[in-house]
Amino acid sequence: MSLESLFARVVSPLALGSAVVVAACSAPGALAQEKASIELNSPEQTNAAIDRSVAEGISFLKNRGQGDDGAFSPETGVAVTGIAVRAILQNRPEELKSPPVQKAIEYILEHVQPDGGIYARGSTHRNYETSVAVGALVAAQQDNEYESQLTRAEAFLKGLQWDEGEGVESSDPAYGGAGYGSHSRPDLSNTSFMLDALRDLGNGSDDEAVQKALRFISRTQNLSGHGNDTPHADKINDGGFYYTPAAGGETKVVSDSDDDGGGLRSYGSMTYAGLKSMIYAGLTQDDPRVRAAMEFIEKTYSLSENPGMGQAGLYYYYHTFAKALDAAEVQAVTDGQGNVHDWNRELARTLIAAQQSDGSWVNDGNERWMEGNRNLVTAYALLALDYCRE
Repeated sequence: MSLESLFARVVSPLALGSAVVVAACSAPGALAQEKASIELNSPEQTNAAIDRSVAEGISFLKNRGQGDDGAFSPETGVAVTGIAVRAILQNRPEELKSPPVQKAIEYILEHVQPDGGIYARGSTHRNYETSVAVGALVAAQQDNEYESQLTRAEAFLKGLQWDEGEGVESSDPAYGGAGYGSHSRPDLSNTSFMLDALRDLGNGSDDEAVQKALRFISRTQNLSGHGNDTPHADKINDGGFYYTPAAGGETKVVSDSDDDGGGLRSYGSMTYAGLKSMIYAGLTQDDPRVRAAMEFIEKTYSLSENPGMGQAGLYYYYHTFAKALDAAEVQAVTDGQGNVHDWNRELARTLIAAQQSDGSWVNDGNERWMEGNRNLVTAYALLALDYCRE
């Protein structure tokens, strides 16, 4: 799950300490009902509604979410700042020259380290911070002005990958994955963020690091016979993905059962992260791994929860859901009951209805993984909305 360990150290929005976000106000019931009833029956209606919502969200980040130093939630290093910059520029490239975006970029550049990583000194989440900083700088770059920083960041990220350089052989479940960058075991969330950054940097599916990552990703899928050679492969076998196969394996799902037969339960956000990563690694829709992932997605399709996790990580789920289905060029999803879902319009309607009266978003059902932080959650929502455009 995205940034969970990094964000776990912030237990409440009240701990954020910048002009941020602390004075949160929920959308009044009438406003929420009005937004929920908005009609999205054509591309024109859909895009216009998204544009209005995005304008409110960007206004929140620029006018209420940013500190005097240019950072968004600096207690997370450059992580939230990088995500916020990417969210603003992905929706509105013309914001590049605005003072808030320029200040945020300066803050990111101040954290370029001698080893090429982009992170706060002392960070134990160097992969996450560097990956999202890369995404921000790629979105902001004109005339190759950040080429030196990006080239060194690419080498840094590839150096963090678990492979022969760390004495890890291809038979090891950790092989090809990325961890936090602090010598802890790799996981699918970190690996997914690394692949996002490598793709932003122009690395194609034939890149060696991408193909090594595919080896790890295949081992996080509950699917036997197609790359998962761990003891967990055929215990659940539903095509979904779990957190990591390394160090004995781990899922974030808390099962009602004390015994899953040695299996690791799949859940929504990691399945979409796995699907997206496989597409980036060159797998097509007729690959058994992609088909199995889509079958899990169809059976568990939901915009009311992160399947398997309830409200935990809901907005990370929304963002990954949208990015993965866009990458896979999926126009509609048929659920387990045979209902056809235009996912982009459904997600747009869900997010617009959830937007607060100040323009922000917040996970008011579960603050786990820092989803009580309006900067982070607003950035997730803005990124998701961009993929909903038609």
